[in-house]
Amino acid sequence: MTVTSTVAATTAAPQLSRGPRPAPGPAADEGLARRLRALACTAPLHDLDTRKANLAGEYSIYGMAEIALAAIDLVTLNMDFDTGADADQVVSRLLPRVGAQAPQRPVDEHERVARWVLENLINVGSVDRGFRAVYGTFAPDGSYVRRDYDFKLVEEVPGHGGGVRLRTTDEAVNVLVGALDTDVTSAQIAAEVKLEVLISRGRLADAQLAAEQARYRTVQYAESLRRALEATRRNVRAVDWLRTVPDMIDEALVHVADRYRHENAILTNIRKSRDESEDQEHKRRAAELVDIVKDCIRRHTQLQSRLLEAGPLFRAEQDRQAFATPSARAGLDLYGQLVAPVLPLPVAQATQVTDAWFARGTGLRTPAAVRLTDLVDLLLTPPLEREHLGAEMPEPDLIATPDDSRFTEEQLAAAMDLLDLPADAPRRLSGLLADARRSDPELPYLVALLAVHAASPAVGTAYRQGEQQLLFAVDDGTELDDPEFGGADLIVGTARLDAAGMAADRTEAA
Repeated sequence: MTVTSTVAATTAAPQLSRGPRPAPGPAADEGLARRLRALACTAPLHDLDTRKANLAGEYSIYGMAEIALAAIDLVTLNMDFDTGADADQVVSRLLPRVGAQAPQRPVDEHERVARWVLENLINVGSVDRGFRAVYGTFAPDGSYVRRDYDFKLVEEVPGHGGGVRLRTTDEAVNVLVGALDTDVTSAQIAAEVKLEVLISRGRLADAQLAAEQARYRTVQYAESLRRALEATRRNVRAVDWLRTVPDMIDEALVHVADRYRHENAILTNIRKSRDESEDQEHKRRAAELVDIVKDCIRRHTQLQSRLLEAGPLFRAEQDRQAFATPSARAGLDLYGQLVAPVLPLPVAQATQVTDAWFARGTGLRTPAAVRLTDLVDLLLTPPLEREHLGAEMPEPDLIATPDDSRFTEEQLAAAMDLLDLPADAPRRLSGLLADARRSDPELPYLVALLAVHAASPAVGTAYRQGEQQLLFAVDDGTELDDPEFGGADLIVGTARLDAAGMAADRTEAA
């Protein structure tokens, strides 16, 4: 049997070596994909320092990635369970950090940098306002597969009182605390145990960092519940309310109860350390820790109230959606089904599509009388008596609106005199701006506005209204050389309209 086994093994060995061998290790290692996604989440922050050279001006002194982390921190701490953070408030609180990097620069530049960083975290220039990274993993058969990872850092959400609010995503919180796909509950417990140990040893500087990380984990836990409730409001069938969400709610309630006891004990230790210490820096650190832990307790209280409301919300949404009238047909995606296919087409082909769309998209126009009998009834029916209109409305107390116009009537008259050009003598916009600047420093802005408006004159409207002449502006490719304005140096002139033709048209219309 030994000889047979040896021969069989010798015979099988070459056959096994000729087959494809699966990739060792990475095929079953999910940690590799997690690290790649973690690296992708930091890429937009590094990209800010790369793209700051594209800004008009010298901005190399600013550390854009540092400002971006501070912006994520401010949005995370200023958003609530139901409402997001206000963008203007985030920018105003971000200004001291931006100003500390370049104190000699003006405040307007600091605000511009802060808004630029915040808009790039939202990724305003993209269609879906998100980021995409491509990374590779190994399939079970050992083949290399490229995957797309779509994520957002700061997203815009509608506010309850109107307007737009900001919320940070899980990816942004993970970038802030330095982890990815971490279990929220275990991370929260570990952070608070670490916090308690650091406080007991008197290391309040490290304890403050641990307390801030524990607060970020609390925010992330609340975000998970909020997304589940929002998905339930949209479609109750899209959320597993049989096992997943009830288990999460039960675990969250236990988690909140444990955190209450733990955080109150930590709060007692911090206050004791603050009161017994003689070092002023130690007292200041302890006072900041008290505020952070109080904020954690407040967030846990809010989370508990939302957890208790989750069950009734599910039942109410189930009743509402179960008895809702189903839509007769699916909605139409105007961008995906009309705009995106039409944009690459030539104008001649695109107008055929748009003409057909708008001709049928307006719907049917039902006539007032479809049949002759309806028309007879309509003509012979006596008019109905007007109902009583009710009590007389009081006369409103009107207040004159203050005139907040930038330009005065005198400036408008001066600009129109300057643009009253002979029909055979057009001028360059640069010369008009120079003449306007000599008479009034504000007048060039009004002249430039009128000239740009004249680049697409309403010829048909002026023709119908009987105007004798019309101001026009033409771009011949010449660049504008002006200390205040940029763009094209337009040729501005006056065109005479056909008065006789207008009179004939009005006579035919009459």
